[in-house]
Amino acid sequence: MTPPRVHVDRDRCIGAGMCAMTAPAVFDQDPGDGLVLLLDAEPPPAHRAAVRMTAGVCPSGAITLHDPGPGAP
Repeated sequence: MTPPRVHVDRDRCIGAGMCAMTAPAVFDQDPGDGLVLLLDAEPPPAHRAAVRMTAGVCPSGAITLHDPGPGAP
């Protein structure tokens, strides 16, 4: 089973920081420009709920979670 994969679009990011506050084990902010930094593209199960929430609260829609679903290679 393939784990869900997180993608970030730094071109869309506005540096609000919701990601780093909601899921700090998965996201951070670049100290130079304040934009999202992805720390773990395939977070463990313990962090997936926070990643889903982060994708929903990101004001610019820069975070997406691609879940291949059950049975995917």
